[in-house]
Amino acid sequence: MQIKRTFSQKKAGDKLNFQKDSRRELEILGYRSTGGFMSHCGWNSCLESLSMGVPIAAWPMHSDQPKNAVLAKVLRVGVIVKKWTHTLEIVESSHIKEAVTRLMVSEVGDQMRKRADALRESFKQSLGKNGVSCMELESFIAHITR
Repeated sequence: MQIKRTFSQKKAGDKLNFQKDSRRELEILGYRSTGGFMSHCGWNSCLESLSMGVPIAAWPMHSDQPKNAVLAKVLRVGVIVKKWTHTLEIVESSHIKEAVTRLMVSEVGDQMRKRADALRESFKQSLGKNGVSCMELESFIAHITR
């Protein structure tokens, strides 16, 4: 299996742009062999990762992402690669290595995977036919259509 990558350079001197094909993200997160997910921590990416039981290496950039990264840390389902500091500084490879090692090959990472898997089960129950999510949505629809 390959993940498509697209590289483009707009003009000489511009930074290299990297984009990944995110259409298969949920499919890849669903593989039981996926032990972690390096993410910018957008809300959808966090929900997708945790609904599949995959802990997060959080690398927030802007908007809601820093708060989502803190939430992943507080819930003990993620590690912070780099704290969001409003700067354009380059992240050293040692920071990335440290976060990935902690997530993938440590007792702490093992505990995060167990916690993420427990959250996956909670998501599953909540989204089921008689789950809280469905009941709340039905209640909301009933309220706005009366």
